[in-house]
Amino acid sequence: MRTGTTIRRSLWRWRRNPLRRREDVLEAWILLIVWLVIALVGPVAGVLGAHTSAHSAAQRRAERHSATATLVSDASSSSLSTGTTGGRIDATVRWTAPDGTRHSGKIPVDEGMKAGSRVTVWTDRQNHLTTTPPTATQAGVDAAFMGAASSFAVVTAAAAGYYGARIVLNRRRRAAWEHEWQDIGSQWGRAAS
Repeated sequence: MRTGTTIRRSLWRWRRNPLRRREDVLEAWILLIVWLVIALVGPVAGVLGAHTSAHSAAQRRAERHSATATLVSDASSSSLSTGTTGGRIDATVRWTAPDGTRHSGKIPVDEGMKAGSRVTVWTDRQNHLTTTPPTATQAGVDAAFMGAASSFAVVTAAAAGYYGARIVLNRRRRAAWEHEWQDIGSQWGRAAS
């Protein structure tokens, strides 16, 4: 019983009513469009965001490959290494690319590693050092987050648009009410005199 009353009350803007204004009908249509955008575009944006993120992670995994590198010198805090973060030190390593060319570069390694130690490095197609590609689990978490963030962005934008339109419509209603009160007030003033 209560649900039917709530639905009828929420649909009052479309019914014929002498108190209904053009702004009321416009607000009802805007609200309907916003709900449709949230119901249809929100999930689509979420799926597309998740798919794009998963595709990007798969592409990074395909473009990067691992190589075994050799540490050139001891990795100690007394060496002239450039950066230290959490027990790791930037150290120079050398590796041989799949095409047989030799390369060198700096990567963070555990402090205390000795020269000649083997470490795994990740390189791109040009055999430049790069970061480790995301694992399948990390890619799944990132895709889920991006999907949720995309859906949330659509919902937020739709809600903000509705509330922005409502502010404008409320200003128009107030201006119309004020104009009508002035007309009524002038008629009351004439009848009283």
